[in-house]
Amino acid sequence: MAQLYDTLIIGAGIAGCCSAYALQQKGQKVLLLDRSSVPASGGSGAAGAFVSPKIGKGSPLQSLTTEAFHFSKAFYLRHFPDYFDQTGVVRIPKDEADAQKFATYEPHNNASYQRLSASELSQFGIRESEESFYFEEAGVCDAPALCEAILKQVPHAQHTVEGLVYEAGVWVVGEYRAKAVVLATGYQNQLVDMRYMGVKGTWGSRGDYYSRLALTVSMHKRISISANQEGVIKLGATHVKSPTPCQVCDGHPLKSLEEQASRMVDTRDFTLKETFCGMRAGSKDYFPLVGRVIDVAWMLEQYPTITRGAKPPLHYHPNLFVCNGVGGRGFVFAPWMAEELSELIVKQESVDPRVNPDRLFLKWCRKSTELVRE
Repeated sequence: MAQLYDTLIIGAGIAGCCSAYALQQKGQKVLLLDRSSVPASGGSGAAGAFVSPKIGKGSPLQSLTTEAFHFSKAFYLRHFPDYFDQTGVVRIPKDEADAQKFATYEPHNNASYQRLSASELSQFGIRESEESFYFEEAGVCDAPALCEAILKQVPHAQHTVEGLVYEAGVWVVGEYRAKAVVLATGYQNQLVDMRYMGVKGTWGSRGDYYSRLALTVSMHKRISISANQEGVIKLGATHVKSPTPCQVCDGHPLKSLEEQASRMVDTRDFTLKETFCGMRAGSKDYFPLVGRVIDVAWMLEQYPTITRGAKPPLHYHPNLFVCNGVGGRGFVFAPWMAEELSELIVKQESVDPRVNPDRLFLKWCRKSTELVRE
């Protein structure tokens, strides 16, 4: 008989890797499954992997992002310092109108920062005229290397999951058995009905370039440019929402990035080393998703009036969880989300309501055009 795990985690992007690591740290017997033999081969592998706060006027999403930033920064420095380069990140206004908004953002910058003038930016080799914010504690992860480092500490296997079966109190996933399952599958969600979460993919591209440019800080404007790390500078962005992104890119996924980068820094000696592309999974309301998975079919059958506004108690798939919807901030959110998830699974602690997928279900039932209303 196949050995029984406490939890199977499906998907070895940064969300899945951190979930497996956090659960194992709490004493669980875990197994991380992915259809690829290469960790972070999807959206995480194409990520710029910046770890920095969100700027703005103090929205709930900004507050959550900043909380996650502080948690995740400490997590990387403590557990994986070799894969997190604390370069600092300069946040540059998109244009003159955006620059005028920056003054209203300052009261909500709940992380250590300083303002940089145009002359101070030029000392870093940055060609920008608008005053910017420099978050000195922020930085960038080596995305694939970090996921690979986590996998060296967590049991994992290459396996294409084609279905989930729950029988006799155990989840059966191919040849594997577990008391619980975590879905960290990114924008692909064919295993169970999770339409209410509204997870969709946005295409992201990244190019790694050999360069001798002495760029000591990372920056973000409309795109991300990393500091020079061992002779390599990374350009990246999450920027294409088309279902056929390759047609939009027309074989040149880095063209736009290179054009924008050339206006920000001196790119004359940039030589392309490698190209990465992948889908980043975001939720309907841009907040991450951590929690139990509602049994949609059961709810609709038992409570047909739910589509007309009824609010019955929620019914979940047994011991089935999700960790998803990180969008373009996966390396900020994933360690924090993994901690929330592990507390739920191991200690039955309540999940932060800001990320609990339950928030989306009733509204989806009322608004979805996919459901038939009688």
